[in-house]
Amino acid sequence: MDIRYTEPGDINDLKDVLDHTKLFQSDLLEDMLSGFLNGDNEELWLTCENNGRAIGFCYTVPEQMAEGTWNMLALAVLPEAQRQGIGRGLVAQMEAELQEQAARVMIVDTSGTHSFDGARAFYVKAGYSEEARIRDFWGEGDDKVIFWKALD
Repeated sequence: MDIRYTEPGDINDLKDVLDHTKLFQSDLLEDMLSGFLNGDNEELWLTCENNGRAIGFCYTVPEQMAEGTWNMLALAVLPEAQRQGIGRGLVAQMEAELQEQAARVMIVDTSGTHSFDGARAFYVKAGYSEEARIRDFWGEGDDKVIFWKALD
């Protein structure tokens, strides 16, 4: 298992990750990655590769008008590779990358629905604490749950 910066050759495999996890539509990926791949922005994309195949990724952006605060917008791992420490490895590597850039805080927004119980438990286990909850944010009955972690 190798965790590294995302490369153009990862796109097809990462689209497959998205098609299997349904995190967001895979046809959005190339446009989302373009700024990072061209060096046009501060976003960070990490990919986990196993046996020459990209099987997961983590995507973070700096929060505008905040000093050293980053938001993890996406974390996805192929279903058959989940529960093997890949997600935790991606998060740990991203945290290390951000610490090198003097980041202070990482936040993660997720859903408060039962289908996201596992995701919320994952972030708690990774050392994040539930910092806020905005009722009905994503839709009626679907709260936005914000997790927080100091990166010092």
